[in-house]
Amino acid sequence: MYFSAVRIEDLPGPRGLPVLGNMLQLRTPRMHEVAERWSRRFGDYFRFRIGPRQFLGVANPETIAALLRERPDGFHRSERLSAIADDMGFNGLFSANGDAWRRQRPMVMASFDPRHIKTYFPALVKVTERFERRWRRAAAARASIDLQADLMRYTVDVTSGLAFGVDMNTLESDEEVIQAHLDKVFPSLFKRLMAPFPYWQWFRDRELDGHLQALRDAVAGFIAEARRRMEADPGLREHPGNLLEAMLAARDNPDSGLTDGDVSGNVLTMLLAGEDTTANTLAWMIYLLHRHPQALRQATDEVASGYTNYEKVSALPFIDACINETMRLKPVAPIIILQPTRDTVVADIEVPKGTVLMCLMRAGATDERRFPGALSFDPARWLEGSMRAASPKRVSMPFGAGPRLCPGRYLAILEMKMVMAMLLKGFEIESVDTPDGGEAREHLAFTMYPESLRLRLREKATA
Repeated sequence: MYFSAVRIEDLPGPRGLPVLGNMLQLRTPRMHEVAERWSRRFGDYFRFRIGPRQFLGVANPETIAALLRERPDGFHRSERLSAIADDMGFNGLFSANGDAWRRQRPMVMASFDPRHIKTYFPALVKVTERFERRWRRAAAARASIDLQADLMRYTVDVTSGLAFGVDMNTLESDEEVIQAHLDKVFPSLFKRLMAPFPYWQWFRDRELDGHLQALRDAVAGFIAEARRRMEADPGLREHPGNLLEAMLAARDNPDSGLTDGDVSGNVLTMLLAGEDTTANTLAWMIYLLHRHPQALRQATDEVASGYTNYEKVSALPFIDACINETMRLKPVAPIIILQPTRDTVVADIEVPKGTVLMCLMRAGATDERRFPGALSFDPARWLEGSMRAASPKRVSMPFGAGPRLCPGRYLAILEMKMVMAMLLKGFEIESVDTPDGGEAREHLAFTMYPESLRLRLREKATA
């Protein structure tokens, strides 16, 4: 029997304008919600355009998982993403493709494995204690906390300590900190990634260039300090104490193929990735738990022993379920952009080499056919023995899947558990409010976060 694959041009999709295509519909910080509405209207596979660029939208989680498993040989990150990251100076493991990715991956994976993170645990406790003191001061002053900003201070301090051996201690500083520069990068990257043409090649953004230069200067300082430590203690070349020392030791090996740019690019990449993703999930989880008192009480009961014991804080099955449920409903990366490395067929659709695929990571995870009560916050669905979800971890993929599974996932989950244990053991949550008192709004700027949440706490008398 003769079989003919469908062309992308023949798929259903939203109507667009001449020349512009669907660009105006997607010029919004909630473009992921627009694309998800299209998937509900047109199905798991649909077409759309941004200017001259044609996209294939993919919402089927089984197909998405198969595409992610085919990286890096069959599919890779967007070529534009790699070019933009290279231009900005952080073309590290996250945005690298092909041989560059293979060269860098082993070092990063080794630095973020559970054994290394357990060794770092006492320092992580120290950072969490600083965070607790910061929130105790806010509670005593009856002050409203900028939730996102405070969580980002915490995650930057953790990442810089673990990955670079640098105690930045932004939690105890009220001065302008490195986050003021980091916060400008992802929105600019996302704007360029989704633009109809590469305007930045002709029009430079002087303000962004200033932020990137400040970050490059900070990275150069981290590298110089690490080299001084390694010169003072040559044993660090054989047994590096952190990611940066491991990368420098590998860089200095003539057979590594690594460059100074690989090192600095990964330092900046780790700062960016370590700041946004964990902080965003924590902000959403605190918001969702406050709106679901029964789940909040169960989570609070579980953290009675606090956050200073590695084995106890690593367990916390209900907190773990809350993390998974938060990431299902509010993934920090609701969109993943891929391109095939060769002409291929995806779900009986002809996909020429270089076609841009927009994978909608939340569509399947909020589908009633796969998750009963799909839009409700129900952490119990993740507990052992629950039969209320069909292979939930195969449908909800917040850390990706396949060979490019996020290397920082163990650290991210441990950070989340420690912050929640600190918060729920020591404080009562009085409120988690939006500026207008309504539902928290999603804002996509490469990663997705809740807009402008303010937290008010009250210290527990028995803590």
